Amino acid sequence: MGLGKKDIVNNISSKTLISSKDSLKILDSFLCILKKHKNKNIKLAKFGSFLLINTPRRIGRNPKTKKEYEIRARKKLTFKASNKIKSFLN
Repeated sequence: MGLGKKDIVNNISSKTLISSKDSLKILDSFLCILKKHKNKNIKLAKFGSFLLINTPRRIGRNPKTKKEYEIRARKKLTFKASNKIKSFLN
């Protein structure tokens, strides 16, 4: 079961007693802020950090045909949960 944008908007509107339209605006503005800082690490206090990691160029292999090919260098987004979130989950 996934948590979609509609689910988040419904949760915000029910817990804060504001309309779904306003909740959607809040969520969209938050995501817009995250997109503006796309080349930086983003830390949300007591929640976690979104980290941007550069992966190097490497050689990959098709397991079926054993044919090798090059995987180009790229940026990878990872999430590291804070200790509060980790203790809440465990």
